[in-house]
Amino acid sequence: MLVHTALDRAEQVARHWHAAGCPVVIHCDKTTPRSEYLAFKRALSDLDDVLFATRHRCEWGTWGIVAATQEASEMMLAMFPVVRHVYLASGSCLPLRPVQELIDYLAERPRTDFIESATTSDVPWTVGGLDEERFTLRFPFSWRKRRHLFDRYVAIQRAVRFKRRIPGGIVPHMGSQWWCLTRQTLSAILEDPERKTYDRYFRRVWIPDESYFQTLVRHYSTNIESRSLTLSKFDFQGKPHIFYDDHLQLLRRSDCFVARKIWAHAELLYESFLEGKGGAFKRTEPNPGKIDRIFAKAVERRTRGRPGLYMHSRFPNHGWENGTTSSAYSMFQGFSDLFEDFEPWLARATGAQVHGHLFAPERVEYAGNQSVINGALSDSAEIRDHNPKAFLTSLVWNTRGEWQCFQFGPKDNQKLNWIIANDPNAQINVISGAWAVPLFKSNRNFADIRAEAAELQKIESEHLKVLRSPYSTARIRIWSMADFIESPMEPLQTIIDEIGHKTLRRLTEAPKMTDLTGFGQFLQNLKNQGMHPHLMGDFPVVHDPVGTQSKPRKPYLVQ
Repeated sequence: MLVHTALDRAEQVARHWHAAGCPVVIHCDKTTPRSEYLAFKRALSDLDDVLFATRHRCEWGTWGIVAATQEASEMMLAMFPVVRHVYLASGSCLPLRPVQELIDYLAERPRTDFIESATTSDVPWTVGGLDEERFTLRFPFSWRKRRHLFDRYVAIQRAVRFKRRIPGGIVPHMGSQWWCLTRQTLSAILEDPERKTYDRYFRRVWIPDESYFQTLVRHYSTNIESRSLTLSKFDFQGKPHIFYDDHLQLLRRSDCFVARKIWAHAELLYESFLEGKGGAFKRTEPNPGKIDRIFAKAVERRTRGRPGLYMHSRFPNHGWENGTTSSAYSMFQGFSDLFEDFEPWLARATGAQVHGHLFAPERVEYAGNQSVINGALSDSAEIRDHNPKAFLTSLVWNTRGEWQCFQFGPKDNQKLNWIIANDPNAQINVISGAWAVPLFKSNRNFADIRAEAAELQKIESEHLKVLRSPYSTARIRIWSMADFIESPMEPLQTIIDEIGHKTLRRLTEAPKMTDLTGFGQFLQNLKNQGMHPHLMGDFPVVHDPVGTQSKPRKPYLVQ
């Protein structure tokens, strides 16, 4: 047993092995405080067949772990001549099945070595970009404690094309650190006449505990099962999964003899498996593949997650949100300017929740003039503008199951233009130039109107460039104001069908269009002042007989 922390749990597991008749040799990491080590040793002093090996400093990825394993293995072979198989475990390992079942299983396979052993070209689990290089470069620096020196030294070796000579007669193999070897194979490795050569070479290999025994076992074993009897799962970053109390049923289903890593405070797991309260196992072949599907789902959930849900495990990795938003929503630009009471009409026609301008500069205009909405989202513009993307995605997530619609215009916060345009869940409907209607109806000095119209047209023009970009993936419809009012029923019916999931009913009520009498002349006046209002489309000026009034095409009025 390789132990370095949670010594109380290590004592508990060592007693469990011993009670089943298994001698135990323990190596305790030299970094463990001496007082804790001595207390741990005293706690197990009543057991004759539990011994302690000379301590080594075992830092991840370094030779110390191999040296500790060699030391403990030599003691095991020397002190217990009846031992036929040596099982390497850690202090965080937990036997899942009665130990006698493992003893019987190995007794039926007296010449079989259980150790993962595959060439670098055949292993899919290496993480960090070092496969063959871990055997051809030198690694004198700790990856964890001296990362800068580690990376710099690797870079220098690559630059000068340094390559170590691999000792003759061996082909580097890799695999899990946790093995179960026969006495014959293990003793042959430890007594090899070339051991000093191999030890000197592997001392500068990166993570040698995953390659030393895995390589040398190929020299001496007559029957290798290239698998570990210990259930040990790793995530997509190469970090081991930790098992907690709520993994009880999962561990039972695995049929494995031993599992790691077990959380030191998983009281239910230790109680269930060490005290025999976990339920009987069938005497069957260990099959960790039975739960691989669940781990694959866990990795997918962690890396891709649920669509539109942002959580800590996916930050700060861009694109790990599995879609910008969680469900479909609609953005309307210009409709509330062109139609009177458009928002309540849209709510009645679709059953959707229809908001005002969610990104208005003064406040968030929620439906029903609410100040707080699902998820405790405030109507504060300052809070919203701190992270507009988080605001939108939270709104859609917190109201999922109900289609959200909101108004938008050139006066609103424009920071999300690209994000919404690239969101496949977004349905964007734009009547370009409709922002001019409120200016047309305002009672302001014309010079001020012209200045604001020029600014709003510039903003909307930039937005339309984004929407028309080939990189936009939202469902986008754009009409000029002149084209829309020529025949508004068809686009309105299309929009309603989409939001209402293509209901078969036809529109029997439509919104009332605002009176646009004189709008054509208004646009002409803007042109006369040096501005060209091109986003509205063609609004001809129609003079009355006196020549003082102008009318656009006849507006659509709902009966």
